[in-house]
Amino acid sequence: MSPTRNDQCSGAGRAGSPGERRELPTRSVLEASSLDQLFEHSLPSFGGAYLRRLWVLLDEAIGRGVPMTLAVAGPVTASGQHHAWLNPLLDTGWFCLLSTTDAVCYHDGHRSLDSAKEHPLFEVPIHGDDAQLRDEEIIRITDIGFDEKLLLDQDAFLVECLKRPEFQRKMTGTEMRHLLGKLYAALEQENDVREGLLALCHRKSIPVFVGAPADGSVFLNSMKLWALEQIGVDSHQLDLDLHAEVFESCAYHWWGLRETETGALGTLILGGGVPKNFNLQPEPALSQILGLEDVRGYLYDIQITTAPITDGSLSSCPPAEAVTWGKVDKEHHRATCESVPGDYSMLMPLVTKALLDKRASFEALESKLGRKELIQRHPEAAGYLRPRAGYRLFDTRERLVDTLLSSLRDRQA
Repeated sequence: MSPTRNDQCSGAGRAGSPGERRELPTRSVLEASSLDQLFEHSLPSFGGAYLRRLWVLLDEAIGRGVPMTLAVAGPVTASGQHHAWLNPLLDTGWFCLLSTTDAVCYHDGHRSLDSAKEHPLFEVPIHGDDAQLRDEEIIRITDIGFDEKLLLDQDAFLVECLKRPEFQRKMTGTEMRHLLGKLYAALEQENDVREGLLALCHRKSIPVFVGAPADGSVFLNSMKLWALEQIGVDSHQLDLDLHAEVFESCAYHWWGLRETETGALGTLILGGGVPKNFNLQPEPALSQILGLEDVRGYLYDIQITTAPITDGSLSSCPPAEAVTWGKVDKEHHRATCESVPGDYSMLMPLVTKALLDKRASFEALESKLGRKELIQRHPEAAGYLRPRAGYRLFDTRERLVDTLLSSLRDRQA
């Protein structure tokens, strides 16, 4: 494979502005030596063109070195998609934070449990006999099945985690999930299983946000401990600070606009629901609610959703609609945003592979040409080859929160 684009802002393959004519890219697939070339030159129209535009914008955002946020809904951990493509994508260092669901964090722990080898996750028919599965104590998520015993063991493990001294205080959800990631990682290493999502986010200090923490079983197990305290059985002092967590998300957006080389953020949104909304709300929170000035929305907003735009749901809300709320940059959204009607579980393994292959090609060229010559020939290589360690925002959360508080204090003066 060899890189195909020399201009990191070229916009090759994009639809163009109204009135502008661009020839359809109809290169034969026989001429494509890599996935990125196929995406860019052999998907001329219809649904394929959506995928082409998705690829072009992701490639451009990463090549420009824009820090990316990621919002993902759906059972990506129960389904094993984190092992297949999500973890490799996050491990690049391109993404600065994650917005997801409590259920994703809960199911992330299943494969590391002591009983996981005896009760592995397996395939089941989508249109099978669910009553029989219930009789057999098998739980189904679409085409994934697992024994109820695994669920109960996960509950027991979480209860023991949440009883630990480090959880007995008021904290943000990002703090709680960072602590859980450390404990998940320890169990994964003990049982010699692959790194999970929370463990990876802990290792890379990626903040994990959950906009609806009560809607999932991590919180249900905390609720159990709270209830036991109410009847005098045990003490439980964990208290999620939602105010601080939302403010923390705003502090990271403020950082993206004020402290990064690009002065901008991009976002990749997979699915919709609360993860999408929480991920998009820092800009209006900063400008409309806190009254701060010179606040911009996301420069890049790249979405994949199965929700039809006509249903009026947030899941189907396109970037153009988000512009009216201030969540997306109004000056650039026609050129840097796309909402793809599709199933991200079908598309993202291919897109991720193409991105990782392109990074690998730049790494090989760097060894051959040297960094300076590589960047001169392929400016986008700088963004692709940014440090794998990533932004480690959770490590600097206190400073970034203080910075935003100081700006708010100045505003009130």
